[in-house]
Amino acid sequence: MRKSTFITTVAFAFMMLFTSQIQAQNFSELDKSPMDAASFPSSYKVSDKQVKVVYSRPQLKGRELSSLVKNGEQWRLGANEAAEITLYKDMMVGGTSIPAGTYTLSAIPGEKEWTLIFSSDLNVWGSYFYNEANDVARVKGKVSKGDKSLEAFSITFDDKGNMHLGWGTLRVMVTMG
Repeated sequence: MRKSTFITTVAFAFMMLFTSQIQAQNFSELDKSPMDAASFPSSYKVSDKQVKVVYSRPQLKGRELSSLVKNGEQWRLGANEAAEITLYKDMMVGGTSIPAGTYTLSAIPGEKEWTLIFSSDLNVWGSYFYNEANDVARVKGKVSKGDKSLEAFSITFDDKGNMHLGWGTLRVMVTMG
């Protein structure tokens, strides 16, 4: 009996070892709209950030921007989970004072300006669960046209800390400070 118990135990141990190795090798594919982050100051050598945005970067893939982002309709500002912005200090954004904190960030596009919405709702998928009652602030951003077309939706900050959104040749600038 002892020999059969030993063989059973060894067989079970090998089976568990093999099973855990198989599971460890199941990596998911790269997301079609990978997550990214933009911050100010943008230098990786600066740990004292003032603002950081975490968002997903959808691609045009031959599609027209107007079919993906519709004027007058709320958009999640990226793909997948709603974009989140963290202000590490109270800030003036588009002329509006917004307290330090983390917010979801979405937008209502327009031809000449976009309305960016800072909401207290967190950990939400896209803009499907958007609730206007939880808006903390709405700010305006000016629309312009870039010289270069961007395949992936992008967010960056300039040297003054202003936030820039870009996709295709569309550019939106929001003053921050």
